[in-house]
Amino acid sequence: MRTPNYDKFPYVPVPNGEHGCVEGWVNIANRLRKVISQRAANKIVLVVECYIGVDETSVLHELQSRLEPALTLHAADSLHAPTAIDELVKPFLGDDDPVFGFLCGLTLPQFFNAKKLEQFRAQVEIVTHGLVLIVGCGASLVAEADILVYTDLARWEGQLRYRRNEASNLGVKNQTLAASLQYKRAFFVDWRVCDRWKRPLIAKWDFVLDTNNPHEPKLAEGEAVRRGLRHAVTRPFRVVPFFDPAPWGGQWMKEVCDLDRGAKNYGWCFDCVPEENSLLLGFGDLRLELPSLDLVFDQPRALLGEAVHARFGDEFPIRFDFLDTMGGGNLSFQIHPLTEYIQQNFGMHYTQDESYYLLDARPGASVYLGLKDGLNPADMVRDLKRSQTCAAPFPTEKYANQFPAKKHDHFLIPAGTVHCSGAESMVLEISATPYIFTFKMWDWNRLGLDGKPRPIHLEHGIANIQWDRTTSWTQRNLVNCFQPVAGGDGWREERTGLHECEFIETRRHWFTKTVPHDTGGGVNVINLVEGEEALVESPTGAFEPFVIHYAETFIIPAAVGLYTLRPHGVTNGRQCATVKAYVRT
Repeated sequence: MRTPNYDKFPYVPVPNGEHGCVEGWVNIANRLRKVISQRAANKIVLVVECYIGVDETSVLHELQSRLEPALTLHAADSLHAPTAIDELVKPFLGDDDPVFGFLCGLTLPQFFNAKKLEQFRAQVEIVTHGLVLIVGCGASLVAEADILVYTDLARWEGQLRYRRNEASNLGVKNQTLAASLQYKRAFFVDWRVCDRWKRPLIAKWDFVLDTNNPHEPKLAEGEAVRRGLRHAVTRPFRVVPFFDPAPWGGQWMKEVCDLDRGAKNYGWCFDCVPEENSLLLGFGDLRLELPSLDLVFDQPRALLGEAVHARFGDEFPIRFDFLDTMGGGNLSFQIHPLTEYIQQNFGMHYTQDESYYLLDARPGASVYLGLKDGLNPADMVRDLKRSQTCAAPFPTEKYANQFPAKKHDHFLIPAGTVHCSGAESMVLEISATPYIFTFKMWDWNRLGLDGKPRPIHLEHGIANIQWDRTTSWTQRNLVNCFQPVAGGDGWREERTGLHECEFIETRRHWFTKTVPHDTGGGVNVINLVEGEEALVESPTGAFEPFVIHYAETFIIPAAVGLYTLRPHGVTNGRQCATVKAYVRT
């Protein structure tokens, strides 16, 4: 096993940012007090907007006790009653489905009581001298800010707070609700609403408050944060990966990514999912944590490129993650929805096409992919339904192809194709971003981490099966479809996919010397799949050389243009390989 050098806390340094951030509530209060004193006004309105999941009560208490405002208001006190908010969001959550809803088009003002807001505004008007402090999600609805602080929170941290019963959904008190149901509500409602509210505020931030770690709060100047975001799209960068156990989880990542050896397993690693990963900005020795989406919202064209932005807007369409079944079990037998199905049933405008790239595999590893020639669809549907009643296990091998899998194999999985990674595999999953839309059809009669059966969506799954994707078609179109593309001194390039009906293109480069690359006006996402270390460089010196390590995923913004990769450090002179993904245009 290799010596771990995987960087779990990558960051983007903020140019001239050494003094742009402070840590601790005392220093935060002092910094705010200083800027308040510099305002030549008798009355100052300090608005502290909060993303969903932020502990607003704690933030309010810490600032109120130190700044001693003439008036303090908690924006949450002007929300509609929880019962009214439940009714507002109900159409987007459905009735009984524990996983799926419909992406909402609601806006934050719809959650607020107009009469209560007017009462709050009247209280603000009465104050003629001193500080008015307004805290909470939607605080800007109460009064226009003289000083705007935005308290952001990474979605991953928000999920952890749901699991710890520390947070509620927008406008309600439901800490004791199952974390999975809180996540569902956040995914389909809260995050959509709060992101719509946040986007136009980014340009107005005077300060950004980071309470992802409540014991180490940090406050950064808004312009310094925006400077950091602008800098990020001029160079390669990585988001902060996070790791999670799974019922099928394995042991490979513990060693390669240097994780807790005492944990039962790690099944997932999300290393490029800007919807949920964090971005760390470096202010000297301090690290400010932001949702990666803030970069997508603030710099969409420079990050994605004009053509990708025109197609997807300010959404990051490519996702890289790990699925570790080394010493674990099979993933669920599953399928992803067709585009029209996800649009009509869930409100998403594109679907989860994907692929499995084998970072590693042990003897006996396999991937279930596509249907067997000559099967009877009615028989398969019957057996799938019987398996849900525990009458008999689903005979997966009877209906699905099981292909042997070895290191560096690549299996393509367009939506509508049945599939499942088997045990003893280490998969780099390359896919489109809407990853929640997986229909499990068979889960091997096992329980989830909570001791309960995981949700099965058989009707959704059956409705999307493409019955003509059988053995011969699958072998020809989806298994190791490698094609030589180009080469040069010490390098060669191969096309590895994806399928023609998927919008993502993947290329693999093998190299012992410098390889030329070009973003081609679109964002590139890359993983070092072979070799200990490589160096990303600008041929014109436009950015500082960027070191990447084995299994790390990194992003090359569209605006970078030309760049090179070469072996580095202990790998110098040895063969390396990368897999690159980009959107076909």
